[in-house]
Amino acid sequence: MLSFFLKEYFAMKLNYHHLFYFWTVARLGHLTRASESLHVSQSALSTQIKKLEDSLGYDLFIREGRRLKLSEAGRVAFGYADEIFGLGDELAAWFSSGSHASRESLKVGAVATLSRNFQEGFLKPLLGRDDLELSIQSGTLEDLLRRLSAHRLDLILSNQPVHGDEENPWRSRRIARQPVSVIGRPGASGATNFPELLIDRSLVVPGQENNIRHAFDQLCDYHNLRPRIIAEVDDMAMMRLLARDSGHFAVLPPVVVRDELVSGSLHDYGALPGIFEEFYAVSIRRQFESPLLTHLLSQPSDELLSGPPEDLHLWREGLSEAKPSS
Repeated sequence: MLSFFLKEYFAMKLNYHHLFYFWTVARLGHLTRASESLHVSQSALSTQIKKLEDSLGYDLFIREGRRLKLSEAGRVAFGYADEIFGLGDELAAWFSSGSHASRESLKVGAVATLSRNFQEGFLKPLLGRDDLELSIQSGTLEDLLRRLSAHRLDLILSNQPVHGDEENPWRSRRIARQPVSVIGRPGASGATNFPELLIDRSLVVPGQENNIRHAFDQLCDYHNLRPRIIAEVDDMAMMRLLARDSGHFAVLPPVVVRDELVSGSLHDYGALPGIFEEFYAVSIRRQFESPLLTHLLSQPSDELLSGPPEDLHLWREGLSEAKPSS
């Protein structure tokens, strides 16, 4: 039986150069853009794809005006090609990182507006390890997703989920969830129960594009409240500074000002009902999952929000035991 399949395989003589050309055209959906991307002429590109179609015995594209649409056989071929070249990118990224058996590498991206305290709490068990090259990158979610798809990142930390598809096999996992509170300097007068919590207080709130802001506006509309908004801020680090130094109150997750709450320089005046900040880990399906990521994602959510675990040394020992033998 094996000899039969080997004969069939070599008889087909699949040309991966031709397959790469097909994959590029299928992704871009346009022969002109693909030829510019590949730095080959359109006629040469068409010839290479025709050779692939001849070797497979099926037409892979259906022409619709100037655009190319995948045929049923083309969709099947694209699925295989996408996996093949995705694994190729993963392999190249692994070796280009300079990693070897005794020194691991982990590249984590974080949405620029995400709480720095949360990022540190998530990564704390890895900090200070001499056998690890840790890269922490910041950017917009769209930019980080492009890096993840190109295997230049291993994981993204985000405050919103991402929905993958066949073309982008992203996976979102909620790793923590925290109520959003009204935070201010200690000793302020006023109620601590909603809705009186928002009355006669000047507020710093997240910007219009933030999920917390959407929920806050809906809550106020439902209860017919018109809070006094002093500033709209996109960056949580800036909100932390304003809450600490301006004398105004801030609508934000307590993890953002965790150190100030512990020291007593800020006070949590109460949670807003139904408003939460959610934290997600976004990854991409891979042939080989990193033991480091597996252990990071196994951390209890309470520890991510309150700080590193007290038994940090035991956690790190667990990571060492989980490492594959060289």
